Amino acid sequence: MEYLPVFLNLRDRLTLVVGGGAMAARKVELLLKAQARVRVVAPRLHPELALFRDAGRIEHLPLAFEPQHFSDVAFAIAATDSRAVNQAVASTGAARGVFVNVVDDAIGSSAVMPALVDRSPIIVAIGTAGQSPTLARRLRAQLEAMLPERLGELARWAGAVRERVRKGLPDADRRRHFWDQLFAGNLASLVLAGRVRDADQLLEQQLQHACADTLAGRGEVYLIGAGPGDPDLLTLRALQLMQQADVVLYDRLVSAAVLDRVRRDARRIDVGKQSGRHRVTQDRIHSLLLEHARQGLRVARLKGGDPFIFGRGGEEIDLLQRAGIPVIVVPGVTAALGAAASAQVPLTQRGLAPSVTFVTATGEGASELNWAALSAPSQTIVFYMGVAQLPRIVEHLHAHGAPADRPVAIVERATLPDQRVVAGSLGNIVEMAQRAQVAAPALLIVGEVASRAVQSAQQLPFQWMAGVART
Repeated sequence: MEYLPVFLNLRDRLTLVVGGGAMAARKVELLLKAQARVRVVAPRLHPELALFRDAGRIEHLPLAFEPQHFSDVAFAIAATDSRAVNQAVASTGAARGVFVNVVDDAIGSSAVMPALVDRSPIIVAIGTAGQSPTLARRLRAQLEAMLPERLGELARWAGAVRERVRKGLPDADRRRHFWDQLFAGNLASLVLAGRVRDADQLLEQQLQHACADTLAGRGEVYLIGAGPGDPDLLTLRALQLMQQADVVLYDRLVSAAVLDRVRRDARRIDVGKQSGRHRVTQDRIHSLLLEHARQGLRVARLKGGDPFIFGRGGEEIDLLQRAGIPVIVVPGVTAALGAAASAQVPLTQRGLAPSVTFVTATGEGASELNWAALSAPSQTIVFYMGVAQLPRIVEHLHAHGAPADRPVAIVERATLPDQRVVAGSLGNIVEMAQRAQVAAPALLIVGEVASRAVQSAQQLPFQWMAGVART
């Protein structure tokens, strides 16, 4: 993060704008909205600025800029068409410890003005560290369309009733849950529709119900599929529940970028397991789920991929249902689908592979796999957690009739910026993987469709290694 996003309280503070053109007029309008006192230094004024001056809303100094104009100034903006003048304003501000925004010059600025979505008192600021103001404006337009016009009224109403809710629900966790439900339900809809009196009546009813709810001390658990790593692949429902959760139990395969989408004040517990090194056992995970849910907390069990594909989600939901704890399951993009899509390898294709099979090459069930069926032609096999077992997998497939020239692709760190694909055949994939030092997390795709990985190697923005099959 190159800049710290903050909101400045400039009410009744003196601010300086150097420049009298259209850009300066837009900046002055923003400062006046923030109830700042504004001093404008410019020999001539844009007509809009002249109106502000004549109305007594700004102080105008019809002069060229001088350092003494910074006297008592809390914040400054340089908005002239002279690079030398703008630099002089920035230098003076730096010498006096005053932040200065230089219009269209991020390098020369000590403060960058963001694009704003104004639903006061809710303000959404969008910054690009000065790299692309046009992109920031496009994002602002999209957010403008998404956010209700009366959103600020909802925030003011919530502030007005905040003390009533605090007294009615002294417990912080129960109160947070109440607010989450309020903003997602009919109460918020009434305020946004302008029906504040009806909202006040409904608030009293819901607050009484929340105080008397005998189940209020019972928490709930969300089994959330976090996908293969790219946070943009999270579902909307996953994001919503990740923002509601009080406690998050996350796996080793959940990326840091995905964890960044969790509510900031939620407690995070790493329950990651690695093959052969179960630092946190499944029994311990079960205990943690029950412990926190029985405290009345909302617990997110965040899993890489999908909870019900090699995620032991079935075991966890059985446990929670037996304990009478409500469970919500949110599917995720499983690793096989994410890896295939990002490497542009179709898992099924007419004439090549009418079926696809997902298997795990580790754990208790690996030794019981039907290797004869997995070695048959005209299908796609995706091996989860197969890197450490790669030589054994290849050996079993060969032993049951799979030819050495059958195409293979390993997708390492699928969907992430450093994704890498190693493509070859059963005859050379072990050597290639060793040479490339492939490491988990990675998936092994076996079948004719894996040859597409070699064909599309030049089309993808990832690292590639491709080999010629040896027979």
